[in-house]
Amino acid sequence: MSTQKNFSEQDIASNKGMAALSYLGILFLVPLLAAKESRYAQFHANQGMVFFIASIIVPVVGNILALIPFIGWIFSLAVWFLITAGFIMGLVNALQGQAKELPLIGHIQLI
Repeated sequence: MSTQKNFSEQDIASNKGMAALSYLGILFLVPLLAAKESRYAQFHANQGMVFFIASIIVPVVGNILALIPFIGWIFSLAVWFLITAGFIMGLVNALQGQAKELPLIGHIQLI
């Protein structure tokens, strides 16, 4: 879902770099704390935080499922693909000035 209409062009142009940091692991804290006035950066900080948490929890589940021979391997491969795709999608959206929610987890609001 795109929420582009909620952000001013000036906000987007001024905070693309901050928004991009949101998808680089724990660096989601930088825009969360340093760009509090930017709704665009805060949107991506939320997306980045949800992505960061999911990228920790889901592989743990994968390690548990790895105890089941074939299913664990398939799940781990799918998780790696989804994490990589989510990282690329979030980073590209932030740098292009787009505010699109990440698939599957983007609707979660933590901040």
